[in-house]
Amino acid sequence: MASSINFSHRLDAQTRLDDRSNRDLRAQYRFRYYPTIHFGNDNTWSLNSFVVTGDRFSSSHNVIDSGETNHLYVRRLFARYENQDGKVELGVIPTYKGRVSSSGLSSFGWIKGVRGVRQLASNTAIELVVGQLDDINAKNALELPRDIDYAELEYSTGIGEDQSFEVSLEYMTNNSYLRGEYRWRVAEHQTLFLEAIRQKDQSSTKLVAGMSGEFFVEQYPVEYFAHYSYVSERFGLRAELTEDFLGKGHGVSAEFSGSLYSQYSVEWFVRFDSADGVSRLLTGVKAPLFK
Repeated sequence: MASSINFSHRLDAQTRLDDRSNRDLRAQYRFRYYPTIHFGNDNTWSLNSFVVTGDRFSSSHNVIDSGETNHLYVRRLFARYENQDGKVELGVIPTYKGRVSSSGLSSFGWIKGVRGVRQLASNTAIELVVGQLDDINAKNALELPRDIDYAELEYSTGIGEDQSFEVSLEYMTNNSYLRGEYRWRVAEHQTLFLEAIRQKDQSSTKLVAGMSGEFFVEQYPVEYFAHYSYVSERFGLRAELTEDFLGKGHGVSAEFSGSLYSQYSVEWFVRFDSADGVSRLLTGVKAPLFK
């Protein structure tokens, strides 16, 4: 049987208001585009890319009516081989192998290198990533790597059906880190999580503790995500490369979202953050344009 080549892609959009206590109200928008080419009848081989607005590693929004922020860059371009035993990714790869943790690098970022994931059991895996993370400007994401300055070794496993943990050793931004994460699904629609990162050289720490899930207002489902965080003052650039970083010290965050027009998969969201004496309110809508 002749091998086949299949193309798939998806595009989504978001618009939001960003109201921070230390600057003027901003109206923002975001486009994310994910094209993929699958090779072979079993789709084990693929070529993947990611195009998004924003100009920095952890930024994905442009400001409406600002001629200086109309950015759109290709941030990833990588080959992937995947089967039941794991996967290998090579090129400008994602920062994550699956779900993105609160303490993990931003889902909009990239690493120039290779990732290998070995599935040891149905809920146990070991991951190794080696590459370069030296430039956080999105316009330079596809430039060829010059040296190796990033490494991560992670072990993840499940404890029964409702609990899981992972532990990893990381080297990035000229520092070494030990990271751990524990998750416990305490009810059908509720999960507790605890994450911690220890920076070796500066003896600094980042802690995250929170809850995510879903509740119902009569018959209407509302998803939520809330957490407390603490980031040591000397923790460095590693803290700023996470999603929507606001500040160091003690912080809290809570986000709620739900369906606005289910026929078109349009969702609303509201998020509040507070850290380092700065507060922020985000609210907006998001929807897939095609998939």
